[in-house]
Amino acid sequence: MQLVVGRIGRAHGIKGEVTIEVRTDEPELRLGPGAVLATDPAATGPLTIESGRVHSGRLLLRFAGVRDRTGAEALRNTLLIAEVDPEELPEDPDEYYDHQLMDLDVVTADGTEVGRITEISHLPSQDLFIVERPDGTEVMIPFVEEIVTEIDLEEQKAVITPPPGLIDDRAEIASSRDADETERAEDESA
Repeated sequence: MQLVVGRIGRAHGIKGEVTIEVRTDEPELRLGPGAVLATDPAATGPLTIESGRVHSGRLLLRFAGVRDRTGAEALRNTLLIAEVDPEELPEDPDEYYDHQLMDLDVVTADGTEVGRITEISHLPSQDLFIVERPDGTEVMIPFVEEIVTEIDLEEQKAVITPPPGLIDDRAEIASSRDADETERAEDESA
């Protein structure tokens, strides 16, 4: 099975290094020297990692055969894909591969059916579950511990405790301005 583990960013310097947008929780395992990665677009690869280092909090890689800025810039926006055994699990029991989460049933803590995970969107700040509801509409659920309280792979379900308004229209009014207007309206009717 293939997993996207990174995306090549801009060239760094003049010796062929590139910045990497890491898309794996195990970069030292997937993006270490000697790793051979497939690419998307496929014509760009496969690429063999020659060296890597962290500079100003950003991973920099150099690939075999890429010796200058022009070669590095030609790789920009290429996805890096690792071949992974489908039975392999992340080291941390609270981490999951996308393929493990796809098609899980999403239910609230009281058992109310919300829908089924059809996509996982990886954003810079957090991951989102794209959940298809039984009526065909979609809802986005942040994959954060406060909302997704349990992932049960044996039961094939994700349990959530959504805040008001996330999956329904019953949002709580938290604005002080709205509270003041409600108070004034009550005063005027009295």
